[in-house]
Amino acid sequence: MKITGKITKVLDVQKGTTKEGKEWQKLAFVVTTRDEYNNLYCFDVFGDEKVENFTKFQKEGNDVEVEFNVKTNEWKGKYYTSLQAWLIKPASEVGKEVVGEVIGEASNDLPF
Repeated sequence: MKITGKITKVLDVQKGTTKEGKEWQKLAFVVTTRDEYNNLYCFDVFGDEKVENFTKFQKEGNDVEVEFNVKTNEWKGKYYTSLQAWLIKPASEVGKEVVGEVIGEASNDLPF
């Protein structure tokens, strides 16, 4: 799944330790779209490298396209759903590859 919008809030990095003793960290950020309804999304970025890359390249106010997975976990009979971002890119880059492909295909279809 993917959406395009503006990063409106970046929450603090959360850190912890797994049962196996491995350290983890995650960061949550909010994207607001221009849609009339259901225009607010809170995404998680999980893992040291992803959190580091997010903090290095993204900030509040950036227009982005976010590709994500929806994940649901069950714990003690309750269900928790999260949106896990796996690709975040500037909205200005959206569609550049498609335009190039369409132009390339159109020039190849000429009858002469």
